[in-house]
Amino acid sequence: MPLRHSLLAVLVMIIWGTNFLAIDVGVADVPPALFVAIRFVVVLLPAIFLVPRPAAPLKDVLVVGLFLSLGQFGLMYTAIWLDMPPGLASLVLQAQVVFTVLFATVALRERPTTPQLVGVALGAVGLVVVGLGRSAATPGVAFLLTLAAAASWATGNVIVRRLGTATQAAGTRQGPLAGLSMTVWSALVVPVPMFALAVLLDGPSAVGYSLTHPTWPAVLSTLYTAWLASLVGYGVWNTLLARYRAGAVVPFTMLVPVVGMTAAWLAFGEVPNAAEVGGGLLLLLGVAITSGLLRWPPTRSRPGVRA
Repeated sequence: MPLRHSLLAVLVMIIWGTNFLAIDVGVADVPPALFVAIRFVVVLLPAIFLVPRPAAPLKDVLVVGLFLSLGQFGLMYTAIWLDMPPGLASLVLQAQVVFTVLFATVALRERPTTPQLVGVALGAVGLVVVGLGRSAATPGVAFLLTLAAAASWATGNVIVRRLGTATQAAGTRQGPLAGLSMTVWSALVVPVPMFALAVLLDGPSAVGYSLTHPTWPAVLSTLYTAWLASLVGYGVWNTLLARYRAGAVVPFTMLVPVVGMTAAWLAFGEVPNAAEVGGGLLLLLGVAITSGLLRWPPTRSRPGVRA
């Protein structure tokens, strides 16, 4: 992957890492389901009128949104609202790399290598250590919801990759606009069901009060999560994932917990315990091996051969 695209991937990871803090600030004032609905309304308007539809059937685009947007963020916002620490959430969500490999094995028939199987096993052990050793302030249901959000993200990754492969096979050029259009149009599936869920769970009066009495922290959090994390972040992410091998793109997500946990420590004084640190390191080691970032034995590229 060219340097400019690698730097773009790093920028996205910085945005996503600090995004967990923005979510934590927002759900303090707005119910999570309503907050997700508002976020994706802001993503859609006015971009839906300016960005063309992706070069894929609309039903496939909506399925991407079902997992990559509605599922992932509906679960993640709820988990943080239930007191999942934002720094720890940024770590646990990296299980999506392990899930991506497993799901791609089934859906895309990508046969995992021996190192990938080792990485999946290490990642699973790390998650168990984090889950069992988490602090008493982290509810079990919040941890499980974060894990479910990772699985939803991984499913979206596999679908985007399949659509990207099909588009390339059809001879359609994948550029920055393709990733942005997927981000915008896939968001169509989010606002209505999340708004309905908010009314069902929180009641019309609570929803109405949140909409008519916005706070500045909630407004700024919405703009950050919608414009930076969604439009910029997923616009770049979907473009890279459609253009390059998943193994070349996904490893960058290992930077998210580094940014997220550092930012949570600086902003909120969030310090992980020994089990969370140890399990997190095992998880990240598994992610690194699974994604091919760490390889054995070391190999050298032959002259004239590009990886």
